[in-house]
Parts: sequence; C-alpha cells; structure tokens
Amino acid sequence: MKEIYLAGGCFWGTEHYLKQIRGVLSTETGYANGRTVNPSYEEVYTDRTGFAETVKVTYDPEVLSLEFLLELYFKAIDPVSLNRQGEDSGTRYRTGIWYVDPGDLPVVRMVFDRVQACFSDPLAVEVGPLENFYGAEERHQDYLDKNPSGYCHLPVALFEFARKANGVKIK
Repeated sequence: MKEIYLAGGCFWGTEHYLKQIRGVLSTETGYANGRTVNPSYEEVYTDRTGFAETVKVTYDPEVLSLEFLLELYFKAIDPVSLNRQGEDSGTRYRTGIWYVDPGDLPVVRMVFDRVQACFSDPLAVEVGPLENFYGAEERHQDYLDKNPSGYCHLPVALFEFARKANGVKIK
C-alpha cells in the first residue's frame, strides 16, 4: 500500500471525491505542513498555523497508479488559484501534493508538468515532501457521508465521475 497527501481546498469535498476512486483504500482528513503541534480546526481556520486542509490517501498501487490518481486530483481543483478553491479562501485552502516516498517525485513532477503545459499562468500547487500531518477531529472525517446535504465546493457530478474512473488515460 502507498500513501500520498493531497490538499484541494475544503477537505470535506476533497475527501469525498478521492474516496470514490477505485483503488483508494482509505482517506483521512487532516492538517499538513504547518508550524504548530497537533492543531485544532479552530486554530487552522485562523490561517496563522501554516497548515493546509489535506487528505491522506492510502491506495493500492496494483489497482490505482499514482499518475492516474494525480490526474483525477487535478480534475477536482483550479490549479492556478492561489489560496482559493471555489468560494473558500485562505492559506488553509491552498493546493498541494505532498509525498512520503521520494520515489514518487518523478511521477508527481511528470503529471504537474503535463498540467502546467495547459496553462499560461504558473500552477499554484505546492509539491514537496510531507513535513507533518495531524488528523482532523472526528467530526471532519467522512463529513459528507455524515451530512449528505453539507457544504461542498465540488460539483456533485465530479463524485460520479470519480466512481466511474477506471484507469483509462484522461484527456
């Protein structure tokens, strides 16, 4: 099993989207790459901790390649938007791809460069090693399963798209 940490704006919708993908074994919402220890949602919300709302994704590389997972991730974000996704703004909503296996960096870079070629503006997606990650409070785990009419910045059609994705190259 492998893991990667993906920040895509509000973690409620990002988690719900990512866990629809075949080959994703588990997801956990949390806070990544900040400056404090064991932050709370309320602390992260102030934008003073440096943390980004992030989803830890554990996946089976025999079923889901990192390349395909990242292609799907980029379908769910505005990659040139700095510290903003949908109506949510602040550094806690920045986008990022953080890896724990340095061997993943070439694949991350390849997908990043492929997406960058589609935009004239530079991508606002951070790429680098995971520095730290703290799981979010239980109320934030599987939030949209617990609150089906809860807030989400992603369109519902994207969840169905993720469920149907099967590893075929995305244009």
